[in-house]
Amino acid sequence: MDVLTRAEWEPLAAAHRARAEAATSPHLARRARGEKHPVEDFLFEYYGFRPGHLARWHPGPGVALTDSPEHAAWSSYVTSAGLTSLDVPSYAEKRGATVRFVRDLLARTHGREARFGCFGLHEWAMVYRIPRDEVRHGSLPLRLGHAGTDAVVEAHDIRCSHFDAYRFFTPAAVGRNEIRPTRETVRDHEQPGCLHGGAMDLYRWAFKLAPGIPGDLVLDCFEIAREARLLDMMSSPYDTESLGLPNIAIETPQGKAEHVHRQRAISEAAAPVRERLIAACDALIAPT
Repeated sequence: MDVLTRAEWEPLAAAHRARAEAATSPHLARRARGEKHPVEDFLFEYYGFRPGHLARWHPGPGVALTDSPEHAAWSSYVTSAGLTSLDVPSYAEKRGATVRFVRDLLARTHGREARFGCFGLHEWAMVYRIPRDEVRHGSLPLRLGHAGTDAVVEAHDIRCSHFDAYRFFTPAAVGRNEIRPTRETVRDHEQPGCLHGGAMDLYRWAFKLAPGIPGDLVLDCFEIAREARLLDMMSSPYDTESLGLPNIAIETPQGKAEHVHRQRAISEAAAPVRERLIAACDALIAPT
């Protein structure tokens, strides 16, 4: 057990809080004004991890803190002989099954070859042949219109491996997907090139396992997820120019090449973060 005095851990917590606040302040400001941002708000609204919780610094397992009434008051912590730390045995008893599931999912994902031929078409399949008054992101128009969007879907093979994207496909698009992922088979299909399963969901799993995951790792996962979300929407059928995000025209060879280039960069950045998340899971379920 590593021991950090308050003089040692307090600057770490302050730096974490400042980093988290810089990442979340635009969202909080918009929320205070009653404004919505269909791209940036996604990580908070879809995943549901509150900005205030993101700002909390957690040392992770194997680290004890002196003089920390803050951590002592939080769930899953225990104080003994003046030292406060994550109560790993209690945490593992309550959440061990979830940790093992996440660890297995991440390890299987990490061990597969990354594929980059989807071109973000999952977002297009979510609005394929949709009624004109039912657009998922109503504040953003379809860049090519309804007919043009449908034509792009019909001109491509769709290979979406991520269930939580596939389940939002329109009924007309479901049968066009080459894969049939289900919630039960999610561990059989996730692959590291996927913007969702390979990148955005790192943040999903990191905060789901809080406070067992070190705070800096949660923020690293958040930043990877944000980059993936930006590419996700820039390559989507929506016109994101009004948001200051240039569209990537994946219906063209140039657009496909740009999408794959950026997707590869995100996948490469996500790989070491996923490895750290797997190691963090191991520390939570290792025998004591």
